[in-house]
Amino acid sequence: MKPIFLLGVLGAAVAVTSCSTQNKHYTIYPKSGTNTQGYVDFSQKGKEVTMKLNVYNLKPGEHAIHLHEKADCSATDGTSTGGHWNPAGAQHGKWETEHFHMGDIGNLKADANGTAQLEFKTDKWCIGCSDESKNIIGKAIIIHADKDDFHTQPTGNAGGRVACVEIK
Repeated sequence: MKPIFLLGVLGAAVAVTSCSTQNKHYTIYPKSGTNTQGYVDFSQKGKEVTMKLNVYNLKPGEHAIHLHEKADCSATDGTSTGGHWNPAGAQHGKWETEHFHMGDIGNLKADANGTAQLEFKTDKWCIGCSDESKNIIGKAIIIHADKDDFHTQPTGNAGGRVACVEIK
C-alpha cells in the first residue's frame, strides 16, 4: 500500500510542477504608419517570466520598449494602451534601479536591416496570477520610435509608438 501512496504523491507533485509552466505567443502589430512587425513569446517557469521578442522592419538604432496599462492596440498610433504600467506609482527609470515602473523594460537595438531581438527575464511579473501588481495579462507591449533616456518623466522621451502587442 505504501508504494501506491508514494506513487500518487509523486504524480501529484509532477502535476503541480507542470501547471506552473505557461507559454504565450503574440503577434507584433505596426502602428503610426510603420511596417514594424514580429512576435513575442512569454513563458513562465516557477516564479520567473521570460519574454523573447523578435522584431522586423524597425528603423535601425535603439528603441524603447515598455509594458503599458491596457491590452488595447485599436488606436492607429497605439495611444489606446494608456501609459506605462506602473502599479506602485513609481517614477520612470531604468529597470531594477532606484526608480522604475513595472513596464520600464528598457531599449532594444535594431541592426542595419531593422531587425531586433531581446530576451528579458524577471521574477517581478507573472502570467495570469492573482497579484495585479505582477500580472502582465491585460497589458500591452509598446515599441517606441526612439530610445528611452531613463530620466524624462513619465515616458523616458521615447517618442511615438511604432508597434503594439496585446497581452491577453
